[in-house]
Amino acid sequence: MADYIGDLRKLIGTRPIIMCGANVILLNDQDQILLHHRIDRDWWGLPGGAMELGESLEQTASREVLEEVGLVCGELKLFNVYSDEKLYYKYPDGNEVYNVTTTYLCNDYSGEIVVDLSEGRDARFFPLDNIPSNLSSTIKEIVEEFLLKYHDLKAQRVI
Repeated sequence: MADYIGDLRKLIGTRPIIMCGANVILLNDQDQILLHHRIDRDWWGLPGGAMELGESLEQTASREVLEEVGLVCGELKLFNVYSDEKLYYKYPDGNEVYNVTTTYLCNDYSGEIVVDLSEGRDARFFPLDNIPSNLSSTIKEIVEEFLLKYHDLKAQRVI
């Protein structure tokens, strides 16, 4: 697979870019949320990442979940799109991004959790009332919004 962001970085260095990507709120049968513990920071986040050339956002979301935690997504349901200065992020290597993130909901998945150790330390499901406090700065708003809307989503049978 091509590495669009890597190729772009070779041309522009660490300067800020707008980076489109997707992540997924995966829920198990006990209504627990899957979080991925990243290696670049001591943060938990949602499985997800940057879009590659030619991909749809749904393809990006599914590919990233498979790459990062080994699960195969079935049906993805659009939750929300996020973009503002709160999604600015400076990576430990100095690369700067303003994220445009599309978040999907998924409770239709298969496989066993297998963490790609080049990207993460751990991945596991957490009860909604016991989310780790060290959430990624770019994910915190998304998880908080999901928790606020959770009961309405259940009542509407979205999840």
